Amino acid sequence: IDEEHFTRVIRVDPQDQNILYCGTESGIYISFDQGMHWKPFQLNLPLVPVTDITLKDGHLIIATQGRSIWILDDLNPIYALNDMKASDILLIKPKDVYRMSGSQVKPSLTAGSNHPGGLMTYFYIDSLQDSSSVSLTYLTANGDTIKTFSNKSTEKDQLEVKQGSNLFVWNLLYPDAAKFDGMILWWSSLTGPMALPGQYTVVLSVDEVTKKETFEIMADPRSESLPRDLKAQFDFINEVNGTVGSAHEVIVDMRKLRSKLEEILPAIPENNPGQVLKALIDTTLAKVHNIENTLYQTQNESAQDPLNFPIKLTNKLAHLNALTRTGDYAPTTQAIAVKDQLSEAIDIQLEAWEDIKENIVPIINDKYRQLSLDLIEINKP
Repeated sequence: IDEEHFTRVIRVDPQDQNILYCGTESGIYISFDQGMHWKPFQLNLPLVPVTDITLKDGHLIIATQGRSIWILDDLNPIYALNDMKASDILLIKPKDVYRMSGSQVKPSLTAGSNHPGGLMTYFYIDSLQDSSSVSLTYLTANGDTIKTFSNKSTEKDQLEVKQGSNLFVWNLLYPDAAKFDGMILWWSSLTGPMALPGQYTVVLSVDEVTKKETFEIMADPRSESLPRDLKAQFDFINEVNGTVGSAHEVIVDMRKLRSKLEEILPAIPENNPGQVLKALIDTTLAKVHNIENTLYQTQNESAQDPLNFPIKLTNKLAHLNALTRTGDYAPTTQAIAVKDQLSEAIDIQLEAWEDIKENIVPIINDKYRQLSLDLIEINKP
């Protein structure tokens, strides 16, 4: 410790009494051997006098003469430093997390950053190759997979990994409902439900090596809702997303069918069998168009278009997700009634699509094969 950095406060870590924190006139120091040796522990703390230190729930909280406080949110990586030195791959036991909404504002030069909104997962990889496959999987107490994040994923579930220490924050959310490119919905949500309070497991996989740790998601102590209310909300959002996602997947399939039918139409001859097939295709395209437009507002091309064109079934149902996930409350009787009504209307359209897929498409394929059309035809000069 610099001889001019006179001591203002010393605290012993209640979890590991070998660790001491020393607040001085010009910053903070840490000792891992009961004060025999000290190292600067400044991190991003400005050079200010440290006037008081407290440790609570695994957080280090520092009062400064700069009329502010500075908090190190999770001391588990500090406790695991010796394990890091002895390990090639290490998954640090996550600090238990409260189930609550909120997010972290990116650091700025003039304001502090909030605690990350979710479970902070620290892991260490001593040697990382470009070909290495790294993933984090979160599971329920029963071993059911909730979500997997991987450095090989090309979607939003991608895991950014570097050699050395890593931090990944899981937002506690289950997978979103299915969507498709260009989809525009008005005041709705496809976000999955938030995991319920309870015991969970995280698994780190680095190529053939796996590490596993457990953690707890705790109920928000400010919430007045009972566990059955949270479970009712969880099930409601899952049911809504299941129906909405199924409808969106059907829309993707219908668009593929429509594209294929429009592609083969010009090749169909004008003879009598060809005319029969064209008529069947035209009828099928009309049915597909009607189903899609009943499920989704196809005229939407910008975020403001729903002001001009009325929202359709999937938008209405996804709106219930947006409403019901506000706060820790069970869905209302009215919300359940609306969900049932909209789900029934969507199911009618999905059944109509199943009829096309199972009964009409095979007939189209059969009639198309009977025409013995050439797959490739090159015009003669």
